[in-house]
Amino acid sequence: MRESEFGDKAYRHRAHFRKKMVFIPFLVLAGLALVSYIVMLLWNALMPVIFHLTVITFWQAAGLLILCKILFGFGKGGPRGGAPWMRHRMKERWMNMSAEEQERFREQMRERCSKWGWHHDHYGWGRQADAPAKPAEETQKSTE
Repeated sequence: MRESEFGDKAYRHRAHFRKKMVFIPFLVLAGLALVSYIVMLLWNALMPVIFHLTVITFWQAAGLLILCKILFGFGKGGPRGGAPWMRHRMKERWMNMSAEEQERFREQMRERCSKWGWHHDHYGWGRQADAPAKPAEETQKSTE
């Protein structure tokens, strides 16, 4: 008797979960509509004044939003942000590089990225991991 009660409860739970799943497409559409409306408002408030462009409609804003999401990815953020096809392609290239090519690539990226914002060497990120850091006393003596 107890097993049938448990089975009935599990069945009811699954049925209730399926009823909730029906609303997910509507929530996605509502979210898309809200974000498209915000894109339209921002475009119409800024772009005609700044760049002398024309005003856009709601559907043009939705198309612009979808186009940007296709081209630039779906906002995972963090170090893995960007278009998914680009991440896959770069991972493939990285796996096919030799150790010397990987090190040369790292150096090139350090040179390119050090021009923006804080320099990584300021925090000691440019040092080799196996090279021991000099104690503060030695560095002070050398400057005196």
